[in-house]
Amino acid sequence: MLETDTIFALSSGRPPAAIAVVRISGPRARFALEAMIGKVPEPRRAALARVRNADGASIDSALALFFPGPHSETGEDMAELQLHGGRAIVAAVLATLGGLDGFRPADAGEFTRRAFANGKLDLTAVEGLADLIYAETEAQRRQAYGHYAGRLGRRAEAWRARLVEALALVEARIDFADEGDVPDNLVGPALASARTLRQEIAAALIDDRRGERLRDGLVVAIAGPPNAGKSSLMNRVAQREAAIVTPLPGTTRDVIEVHLDLDGYPVTVLDTAGIRETDDPVEQEGVRRARARAAAADLVLWVVDAALATSGDEPPAMGAASLWMIRNKIDLVDSCARQPPGPPAGEGRDSYAVSALTGAGMDDLVAALAGHARDAFGSGEDVLISRERHRMALRETVEALDRALAEGAQAPREDIVAEELRLAARGLGRLTGRVDVEEILEVIFRDFCVGK
Repeated sequence: MLETDTIFALSSGRPPAAIAVVRISGPRARFALEAMIGKVPEPRRAALARVRNADGASIDSALALFFPGPHSETGEDMAELQLHGGRAIVAAVLATLGGLDGFRPADAGEFTRRAFANGKLDLTAVEGLADLIYAETEAQRRQAYGHYAGRLGRRAEAWRARLVEALALVEARIDFADEGDVPDNLVGPALASARTLRQEIAAALIDDRRGERLRDGLVVAIAGPPNAGKSSLMNRVAQREAAIVTPLPGTTRDVIEVHLDLDGYPVTVLDTAGIRETDDPVEQEGVRRARARAAAADLVLWVVDAALATSGDEPPAMGAASLWMIRNKIDLVDSCARQPPGPPAGEGRDSYAVSALTGAGMDDLVAALAGHARDAFGSGEDVLISRERHRMALRETVEALDRALAEGAQAPREDIVAEELRLAARGLGRLTGRVDVEEILEVIFRDFCVGK
């Protein structure tokens, strides 16, 4: 990225639309307004203007805004044109901008990357913005906005400031040991502060990975023997025909995924092939995939036919965190015996009697799934860690603090304590993007859309 480049992009949705927003950022943003509308509006105030191309022909009437740096989103001079959202209008404006000297289309995520480079956002806020763009449920939105607003970044910077203060005490003892007005015991208070910090950061790490799980969503696998009504159950939960349903056993061969919003929480439901012994090589592969996806799921719904005498058979070991017994097709069971035959659910196992055909019992099952998701994720408003990168940086910090405290438990070498505190502060700096982040920037920004 050349610092002298002025970048531009369509920042709103794909046309046609009611409004299209074209953003411009860089040292020549002011010139773009002068060239296309003949004036520069008063900073941060919208002005109605006629937008013209390089030949002076009118393109559209639009609202124009100017945000001088450094008090802008990117920290550079920025401009916006809020146009009518027709394809021809947007194409003409982008073509005109592309013909100006020193202008080029923005890369994906480049506006946000410039904001990071100019100190407008730290790295955790950038990640929060990315998550906010792709949030599909209310819980994901709350968590993402919290990070974008600085929940983790502020905490990390506060921790880092306290570490720097502790490090300053130790380094004062090292550098000015011969000075009469420097106390002998400065390492003790520094280690006491490090011990408190270590406890706070370690407590943040004990969160059952709720943040990462909320970003990815709860995975629920529907499994069971063939012809138990698994695909019908999937369609009933999804409220649409997501899976093919036939009376023939073995219809489902591959894993079908449906992404749902259950009471504001993200849930991915998997419809898997019927699990049984078979000589059909294609069905064998389907059974293998079914077992693998069920083993990796957060919850398995083991579906059996309530009308069959064998419906109470225990499911095979799946490796899932939780397993619920779903006795389907209760519409085929005599009304006076609506609780299907078979032993009761095992200790700690939920059991539900439903009919995917008529919908009987489905409200209770869906409500239970939503409650399970709510318990698994929590509100998302108090979660500090939402990515593995956050967790690794905080673990690195805790490990360095542990080494500093272990050195301080004996006759401490002050230079070793100082180095470990420095490494701990470095871990927090990597979290917010203060140090050594070039290797991860491409990974973070590659998933941004153009215009952000």
